Amino acid sequence: MSTENLTHLEAIKKIKELSENAKICMFCTELETLPINSRPMGLQETDDEGNLWFISSNDSNKNFEIKDDRRVQLFFMNNGDYQYLSVFGEASIYKDKATIEEKWSSMANAWFEEGKDDPKVSIIRVEPKETYYWDTKAGKLVSLFTFVASAITGKTTDNSDGVEGNATV
Repeated sequence: MSTENLTHLEAIKKIKELSENAKICMFCTELETLPINSRPMGLQETDDEGNLWFISSNDSNKNFEIKDDRRVQLFFMNNGDYQYLSVFGEASIYKDKATIEEKWSSMANAWFEEGKDDPKVSIIRVEPKETYYWDTKAGKLVSLFTFVASAITGKTTDNSDGVEGNATV
């Protein structure tokens, strides 16, 4: 596996690609308390600045925990394409109608009785501070072929089709 550290536009592109391909992450709060509080969260979008956006209930534990400590850790996994992303960042909570309107998705109707007008709706933005990724250079099929060939021949793979590194926005 080779290392490729990415910066600014390349980093944003990689964060957007991997997070939106995975769609779901483990969203962790209270990072200094063990065990760390973690729950699955569906990503709404990753914007052109690398910020990750989520819809949440204002009365959820995660929102209360973010009010006390904005530091969060997100873990995205797209096992089908061998893509993984770890994002450490700072979360901000928005309750204004303009942000809710902009980030709303019809899928969120399942969690809010009054839709986007529900008073419990909030939007969480995570601004990445430290990000690390694991990906394949050639894609899933080439990686699969490499591992199958290795298993058949009995020769170990050097993982040369994999890439990992920091993605600094």
